[in-house]
Amino acid sequence: MSNLMVAMTMFMETFKHYAGADGDKEKLSKAEVKTLLEKEFNFECPKNPDEVDKLMKGLDLNGDSQIDFREFMVIVVALTCACKGY
Repeated sequence: MSNLMVAMTMFMETFKHYAGADGDKEKLSKAEVKTLLEKEFNFECPKNPDEVDKLMKGLDLNGDSQIDFREFMVIVVALTCACKGY
C-alpha cells in the first residue's frame, strides 16, 4: 500500500475511533471534537464553553452542529498547512 493510502486509512480510522462515543458513528459531536483535538493534536481546548462553540461553528461547514468526515478532513488539511507553513 502506498504512503498516501496508509495516511488516508489512518485518517478514516482516527475519525471512526472518536465518532460514535455520543451515539452517531458518522459524525463527531462537540465533546468528541474536543477529545480528538486534545489527544491527537496535543491541542488544549479552551475552558470557556463559548470558545469551544466558536471553534465548532468554524469547523461545522454545513451547520448541523456536528463534524462529518469531510469537515474533519478540512480540519486536518488546515492544521497541516498552518503547522508546516503551506
